Amino acid sequence: MPRPVKWRRVEYIPENRSFVPRPMEKCACFEGIQEVQLKIEELEAMRLKDIEELNQEECALRMQISRQTFQNILDGARKKVVTALIENKAIKISGGHYTKNICNLKCITCGNETKITYEENNLVCHHCGSNRVVCNEKHCITQCDKLE
Repeated sequence: MPRPVKWRRVEYIPENRSFVPRPMEKCACFEGIQEVQLKIEELEAMRLKDIEELNQEECALRMQISRQTFQNILDGARKKVVTALIENKAIKISGGHYTKNICNLKCITCGNETKITYEENNLVCHHCGSNRVVCNEKHCITQCDKLE
């Protein structure tokens, strides 16, 4: 039985989630153009490595995955982008196995909900001061593990 896939932490989700090649000839029709799906975590891996110019270890730490997993994600992402460029395919950015950098905490004592970043260590309700808080997100693995 394979290990379950670990959630990959991403900090950036693009507003524009598709890129379509535009032929040089005048053509208003984009019908029939095949597409390649680039997962959100694959885009994040390329962003960290190629835009922020972090080394492999720093990228893996930011995404909270192993260096080998990071490299596998990066290799797959680059292959998809190059394939789309060479084969004149559209790129659709969607899906994946990721979590954002935000956790929605709910206070058991007063019921108040507060959004925090994963880096915050002060896990108390900002409304009543109680430390009886739980993460309200299904995919918020990092904080949930610490809270329970």
